[in-house]
Amino acid sequence: MKPPARLQALISEGLIDSVSRQLKSGKEADVYVVRRGDDSLAAKVYKEAQQRSFRQAVDYTENRKVRNSRQARAMAKGTRYGREQQEAAWQSAEVDALYRLAAVGVRVPRPINFHDGVLLMELVVTAEGDAAPRLNDLPFSADEARQHHATLTREVVRMLCAGVIHGDLSEFNILLAADGPVLIDLPQAVDAAGNNHAVRMLMRDVDNLRRFFGRFAPELLATQHGPEIWALYAAGLLAPDTPLTGRYEPQPGAVDLSAVLREIEDARLEESARQLRMGH
Repeated sequence: MKPPARLQALISEGLIDSVSRQLKSGKEADVYVVRRGDDSLAAKVYKEAQQRSFRQAVDYTENRKVRNSRQARAMAKGTRYGREQQEAAWQSAEVDALYRLAAVGVRVPRPINFHDGVLLMELVVTAEGDAAPRLNDLPFSADEARQHHATLTREVVRMLCAGVIHGDLSEFNILLAADGPVLIDLPQAVDAAGNNHAVRMLMRDVDNLRRFFGRFAPELLATQHGPEIWALYAAGLLAPDTPLTGRYEPQPGAVDLSAVLREIEDARLEESARQLRMGH
């Protein structure tokens, strides 16, 4: 196939050898399978973010660092330069999150390079070597659902211990590789300690996992991993291997239960609205 201009630039730079096919087309980016030597890789080509609302951008980018005051002022004013810098920051947030999470063992695609709006990374594959499918496209037995739910809940914990919340985790951006689920699409990842919306985003991520896998293993619908995880984190007691029960037992004065439950309900309503917009 004829390579898109941005991928042609990578070929010219010697970063890849050829483009095999388009794997996915989305509002934020197109993903291609590319070749480098004997290896197949994934190349994520970012688009300008015309579909994201200002409110969404503010929620996700709150407390993200910028290089200088001129950049911050331009982004706040919404000038052309500011929009360009905001888009660059949105893209680099995913790159930074991937490197940060891969370093602590979170199941994400291994990042390889980022050049001129193209993220080059590991291609997540099945046991047969095909591109891995999304969870949304697969059926599961009750035992498989329980296993994947436990694995992904642990990955959410591992991310949080690294100070990162995915912010948009659902069955639509988790791939099932040969050795288990892999988290993708992290441009909206947020700083757990520095973002005022962090608890709501964590609750939504965990609730999405609970509802999806609860279709196949209904007992998961009664679990309360979201408030349990956040309460442990807020108390400084969360580690990657901290045992979880799926039950929330608030300690007096430690976490405001009513506030946490409001966050869960807000997250549920927000996700329901998002699903309606997407036509799911």
